[in-house]
Amino acid sequence: MVVKALCSLPQQGGWRGAVFMLVLGAVAALALPPLCFFPILPLALGLFYKAVCAAPGHRQAALWGFLFGMGYHTAGLYWLTNAILTRVHEFWWVVPFAAPGVALLIAPLVMVPALLCRSVPPGWPRVAMFAGSWTLADMARVFYFSGFPWNPLGSALEVPGWLGDWLIQPAALIGVDGLTLLLVLASLAVWQGRRGLLAVVACAGLWCGWGAWRAGHEAVLPGHVNPAVVVVQGNVTEYEVLGRDDAVSQFRSYLELTAQGVRDAQRLVPGRPAVVVWPESAFPGLLEEEGWARQAIAAAASGAPVLLGSDRRAAGVDRWYNSLMALAPDGHIEAIYDKSRLVPFGEYDPWILPFHLLPAEVVPGPGLITWNLPQVGRVGPMVCYEIVFSGGVVAPGQRPDWLLTISNDAWYGNSAGPRQHLATGRLRAVEEGLPVVFVNNRGVSAIYDARGREVGRTEWGREQVLVRPLPGPEAKTFFALLGRWIPALMSLLFVGAALVGRWFYEKGRSV
Repeated sequence: MVVKALCSLPQQGGWRGAVFMLVLGAVAALALPPLCFFPILPLALGLFYKAVCAAPGHRQAALWGFLFGMGYHTAGLYWLTNAILTRVHEFWWVVPFAAPGVALLIAPLVMVPALLCRSVPPGWPRVAMFAGSWTLADMARVFYFSGFPWNPLGSALEVPGWLGDWLIQPAALIGVDGLTLLLVLASLAVWQGRRGLLAVVACAGLWCGWGAWRAGHEAVLPGHVNPAVVVVQGNVTEYEVLGRDDAVSQFRSYLELTAQGVRDAQRLVPGRPAVVVWPESAFPGLLEEEGWARQAIAAAASGAPVLLGSDRRAAGVDRWYNSLMALAPDGHIEAIYDKSRLVPFGEYDPWILPFHLLPAEVVPGPGLITWNLPQVGRVGPMVCYEIVFSGGVVAPGQRPDWLLTISNDAWYGNSAGPRQHLATGRLRAVEEGLPVVFVNNRGVSAIYDARGREVGRTEWGREQVLVRPLPGPEAKTFFALLGRWIPALMSLLFVGAALVGRWFYEKGRSV
């Protein structure tokens, strides 16, 4: 009775139906990290699907898809408002539009499954079309500006602890987009009668069983020993980062934490080389141009290499690289990686804006690379946003032994944003079969092994040092070999099956 009453709201149209779709999308966002309440998806997606199927015409079905997407993405990205509040004196007028504005750009993609599913007969063909087209439309977000593949539904399976470890293991085969496909399919299949429900229960049992088996075993490649990692989290607020009023004190704090971390590494992980990692925005200057600072960092690290973030001048006025640098034990810069995937609206002004939002723009680097450095080993460096790109975190033909991303999520406060960002690192570890080190300015920082199991983490908003021996890499996963072609072909297979179902349906009617 409750479900029938809820289904009747969007069928009525008007403002009640519109509000219901917005709320339903926001409810679906409860499945995203850090809550990961994925059991809500059969209800939210099921009601949305029924409303789309019952819509009197394509125009209303498209509207329902857009409004559901607006609710989902606005709720999932609410934390973007925190970034505007750090500079509210300049951009106070943007505050009401931060999350809804981004949602407005990507919500139309939800119209794709809402419209395409109506082109095939009800039942399994329509379910297959909805799941396949939802996933393909979601994967298309990598082509929005510099790409915005944030919060795919597959990340809902990243439940903290052992259950999440089990649930995300299939990402080694099909990636997070494959998880999205199967999660959407299962959410609708439970509404397809008793057989559908039993099929979902049986598949869930097999899924968890295989995931538990895989998460309970290790397959580290022989002869690959990674260093001990000293994660330094200075807990500097974004107001302090931007103001630079207390830059000297912040720098001294990072030096003291570094010295403490290296001593801890010598005590806790004797015999294994240590590497110190500072987050993005940790150094309050231009490290490439300040030799005295490099010498101070090297002295604090007592012979350990230091990987840290710093801005770097680019050609032109008010143009910069957002870089990750590797300092050798003697203080000289061994390697530099310039961030190549930039944050739209945060690091550059997209063409869609008729005005300049940012006072200075970041210049993208040439692309992903792999460093092979003494004491550090083969590492794939990334800065902040780049870790969110499934299938796009390893330089072609240059597979590292571990992945590193440095970030400064202090922009987003103690919200879902830093947790969602961290969750992407966990999935990249499973997809690639590589350990991931995720270092943040205020937290949360964490280390994951090659199967996404947590090795250690810091708390948000604490000055902290984390020292752990970094687990070794595993052999290339199936997903690492073929990348996003796997979920794309799976989705196309579902779409094709739905079209075949329509052909049989139309042939049967013509007989």
